Amino acid sequence: MLKTITPIDNSIYAEREYVSSDEIEKALSLAKKSFQQWKQTSLSERKKLITNFVDNFLKNNSEIEDQLCRQMGRPISQCGGELRGFEERAQYMIEKSDQALKNITSKKNNEFDNFISKDPLGTIFIIAPWNYPYNTSVNSIVPSLLAGNCVILKHSSQTPLCAEQLHKALQDTDIPHGVFQYLHLDHASTSKIISDDRIDHVLFTGSVSGGRQVKKAIGERFINAGLELGGKDPAYVRKDCNLTHAIENLADGVFYNSGQSCCGIERIYVDSVVYDDFVEGIKNFSEKYILDNPLKNETNLGPVVRLSAAKFIREQIKEAISNGATDIIDKANFKISEDNNCYVSPSVLINVDHSMNFMMDETFGPSVGIMKVTDENQAAKFMNDSPYGLTACVWTSDKEFALSFGKKINTGTFFMNRCDYLDPGLAWTGIKDTGVGVTLSVLGFDHVTRAKSYHHRIV
Repeated sequence: MLKTITPIDNSIYAEREYVSSDEIEKALSLAKKSFQQWKQTSLSERKKLITNFVDNFLKNNSEIEDQLCRQMGRPISQCGGELRGFEERAQYMIEKSDQALKNITSKKNNEFDNFISKDPLGTIFIIAPWNYPYNTSVNSIVPSLLAGNCVILKHSSQTPLCAEQLHKALQDTDIPHGVFQYLHLDHASTSKIISDDRIDHVLFTGSVSGGRQVKKAIGERFINAGLELGGKDPAYVRKDCNLTHAIENLADGVFYNSGQSCCGIERIYVDSVVYDDFVEGIKNFSEKYILDNPLKNETNLGPVVRLSAAKFIREQIKEAISNGATDIIDKANFKISEDNNCYVSPSVLINVDHSMNFMMDETFGPSVGIMKVTDENQAAKFMNDSPYGLTACVWTSDKEFALSFGKKINTGTFFMNRCDYLDPGLAWTGIKDTGVGVTLSVLGFDHVTRAKSYHHRIV
């Protein structure tokens, strides 16, 4: 049985049976069969049907938000933001699909009509995470379906009801049976599906170790995988920035979703000229967070996802402090007990360095380390000193500096005066252990299609 333990009080919130081998076989065969019909459906018709799917999903917002809060602990006051993100990304991809999927003309005259089409791959297996269960899955589901692929979705065991809500939204849309399916799977069954010849592409969002398991399961098969893995995203606060704006936005980048975001801010490098003011400002701002039951409307910092995650975060912080770090946050401001539960109070650590695991390994919790730097070169050196490369940001009033500085940073996305945000028109990608592939933007469609060339000579 799949058992979802809510981090609110560590009780069992949902139970589901894992699917059987027979059910897996049925799903794979049905997807392969349904693909033949779906790929022949016109793009205009697919756009209409997927628009209906998005509309159906958004109509059920109250139930979805409540389930989301209970499954992974995000404050109920913030759960609506994920639905708005889902809608923004889905609508963007629907609107841009004509441009992204149109044929590329090579030569067209009285003698030749040569072009490249973008054909669907077949069945795409999507493995979605718990921390942003709708925002991450929509990045893969919508372009895959628009391109004419079938989709089999596996959601995290922490958020199984999210897969069910997405499937529910496809009912009454006239999307053919079998085009979109979900399965509740254990690790062994997940690997079995990846290795099956009827899977044509894998899109995985999760841990680095999980990404390695996906690659291992693919083995010698000639298919690709899009892997969005970990992050340890840095920020550089330059002395010419709007300090108040930087403090408030970086605090949000650190603590939103209890820091459980691949692109959350985990390292901040501050110019020595403004270091003291920044540290004092983020301390004061962070101590105003309300850590409490996420079902309460006033709560803006909920529990982390599970007891093991809370233990890891606390131990990593404890280790850093034992090696000389200082947590500047007054814990007396947070009234809820942290004994044997998932409620982790904010931590802002100073006197840190890159010899500490806290500054090098992904924490995935409501904490951040701050280091003083003397100039941009030192900042760039520290920011690049990481096994990850998802996003990075600079806080400055100089646009030209931001552009030149961004070129020095090894990352998939570079922000100026912003962090922890996705523009659906920009490619979402990373380097190093953050993974490979692209979602979002018109480029995201290229990863769920294959090029087919037509060389027509007119005689």
